Amino acid sequence: LIDVPRSDLAEELGQSETQTQVLQETLQQVLDRREEERQSRQLLELYLEALKTEDSVLSKAADPQAAPRKEMDVVDTGTSSTGTPARTALSDQVLAALREKPAPELCLDSQDLELVLKEDRAALAWALGWDKQKAAALQAACEQELSKRLQQVQTLHSLRSTSRGKKALP
Repeated sequence: LIDVPRSDLAEELGQSETQTQVLQETLQQVLDRREEERQSRQLLELYLEALKTEDSVLSKAADPQAAPRKEMDVVDTGTSSTGTPARTALSDQVLAALREKPAPELCLDSQDLELVLKEDRAALAWALGWDKQKAAALQAACEQELSKRLQQVQTLHSLRSTSRGKKALP
């Protein structure tokens, strides 16, 4: 409705163009608010994940008796003996979003953005059926978006510490 020419929409709704303009502006505001809410939720999720990670690191550092965990990251971006590139660690849902969305970096959550950035460019290009340059551009866009989100988290931390300081004042 926002993209429909105002005169056409006004005629279809039987309203004046002024009323139609108000309707379109209101709809745009609703969409903007929903996008802000989505970004806020992602920011909060990222913040909570950072807190969990921080707590995990602190508890490991505080408990030197804990047995070391055997963790291995498996990364295989080479080719098999048949010459077929290895599969990516990205889910089919993420790959579909990367292929189909005009700005997929805005549709993915921060964890998926990190996975895209960690992915080998050749494996990513193969999985998407793209050339390496297009995959590189995608990774650059994902890196920019993730950086922006991390900056928002830092801003949130700064605001929180500032508000804590103000509460302590008489």
